[in-house]
Amino acid sequence: MPRPVAVMVTTFRDGLQSVFGCRVLSRDYLPAVEAAREAGFTHFEAGGGAAFQSAFFYTNENAFDVMDAFRRAAGPDANLQTLARGISVVALDAQPRDIIRLHAQLFARHGITTIRNFDALNDVDNLAFSGRCIVEAGLRHEVVVTLMGLPPGCSGAHTPEFYLGVLRKILDAEVPFHSVCFKDASGTAPPAVVGETIRGARKLLGSKVHLRFHTHDSAGAAVACYLAALEAGVDGIDLSLAPVSGGTSQPDVLTLWHALRGTDYDLGLDVERVLEVERVLADCLRDYFVPPEARAVDPLIPFSPMPGGALTANTQMMRDEGTLDRLPEVLRAMGEVVRRGGFGTSVTPVSQFYFQQAYNNVIFGPWKRIAEGYGKMVLGYFGRTPVPPDPEVVRRAQEDLGLPLAPASPLELCDADPTKGVAAARRVLEEAELPATDENVFIVATCGEKGLQFLRGRGEVRVRKKAPPEEKAPPAEGPVVVRVGDRTYTVVLDGGQAVVDGVPYPYEVVRAPSAPGQGEGSPVRTPLPGRVLRVLVAPGQRVAAQEALVVVEALKMEHEVKAPASGVVTAVAVSPGQAVAANQVVAWIR
Repeated sequence: MPRPVAVMVTTFRDGLQSVFGCRVLSRDYLPAVEAAREAGFTHFEAGGGAAFQSAFFYTNENAFDVMDAFRRAAGPDANLQTLARGISVVALDAQPRDIIRLHAQLFARHGITTIRNFDALNDVDNLAFSGRCIVEAGLRHEVVVTLMGLPPGCSGAHTPEFYLGVLRKILDAEVPFHSVCFKDASGTAPPAVVGETIRGARKLLGSKVHLRFHTHDSAGAAVACYLAALEAGVDGIDLSLAPVSGGTSQPDVLTLWHALRGTDYDLGLDVERVLEVERVLADCLRDYFVPPEARAVDPLIPFSPMPGGALTANTQMMRDEGTLDRLPEVLRAMGEVVRRGGFGTSVTPVSQFYFQQAYNNVIFGPWKRIAEGYGKMVLGYFGRTPVPPDPEVVRRAQEDLGLPLAPASPLELCDADPTKGVAAARRVLEEAELPATDENVFIVATCGEKGLQFLRGRGEVRVRKKAPPEEKAPPAEGPVVVRVGDRTYTVVLDGGQAVVDGVPYPYEVVRAPSAPGQGEGSPVRTPLPGRVLRVLVAPGQRVAAQEALVVVEALKMEHEVKAPASGVVTAVAVSPGQAVAANQVVAWIR
């Protein structure tokens, strides 16, 4: 008898995140959702995770409108699944109970069927309340145990015994769920560990609980892990569709179909119809720039466990900021950051904390600057790490952030924080004279200033499409601002070519970069490249030493550029939304 394998198509959430950083307009990919429905696919990952914030940050779309459109494209009977980060839901920081409850209610309202719910620290306390909210909203709750292979030389947690211990805690806490997923976002868990973990889970749960396994092909081991999981007893797996499959994404449906030929496993799909869907999808995405690292299998990933979705999102930001040449150093720094941080699983938001800290260690020097998210994690503001973090790193975090060890659980701290929650978001909306709908409240709560800017009609489309072949310009001398596709860059032309990361692109000269007016006194420079998020001072304003002048966003972090000494601001050289290079002057102080 055939052994059916339930397939969820991850193409339109995790696939787009892993290849394009979710910077794809929904109108461009929804025709492929319709084609997949016609080909017989019934289970889709349709949003949540990074896709929620990215809609507001990069595609200038309302994520709730996108979910509604996805439901129309997939049909009324499709199982539409989203991803949630425990008590962070779809944000990068922990949320209070009223926002966690609102998340489940709104996603149910906008056509979602199932929410896959994970905690990067495998702290079951972070899954219990969010899981109950999902079930109470009438949705299916897929509770998650997160997996990761440790870099060589590391030991602590992340063994089959550890993962099964997490599952036992979920059962002991009576967290309500409809299915269980073992999720390896970095694709680094060894196949033997996957198999042993799934076999142990099957014994604990019995034969009736639906078990799923999720991985990425970043390290080239995904097919081996899926085969090990199937042999151990999983009911379902996650697969993607070309051209957003393999590499940093999930294996392709056709790859698994081929790997299972000659066995009694059956994906239940018509191969010819799958091929047609992939042709439609390739046509939908034909104008988008595909970063080469997204299609690569990198044998170094097990040494620096970076999830596919986070890897390409970060490399794309490093591209924008002109620091992509430092990527190998950042990845090499990851192992120490994981080990000293307490072995949280490298999945959002912890993967971003790891990358941010590794980036800081490379740019500013080892452990010279603690990234805010990483520091809060080791101090306990996101819950308990699987292993106690390094005491010296904890001490540095306390000094750099000016915070004590977390005095209470993340939920209790968030509930007590007057700047968080439904009431706080409503106040922000009222001050901005915007409607305080449930959707708008949630957008402001989880997307902050960028969400508010979107609601004010000031969002930007920041996708990367290929430039038309006829888009040329004559050689120019000196630094110029050029447009490459939908992006602008300040570059020095090399022989009349705009070279980005060693690749020449068709370009159009937009303008020569304007030099800011010279102020009096000492220049204040940003130590790293990024985009100006806020300007906090004005000319003529007196500031104290170490007072923040400008906030620069880089790699999803906010960095304050501070006054080196007290004085008067004589000029401000940047404005919100402006891209800045490392060591660029942002203001002068006298």
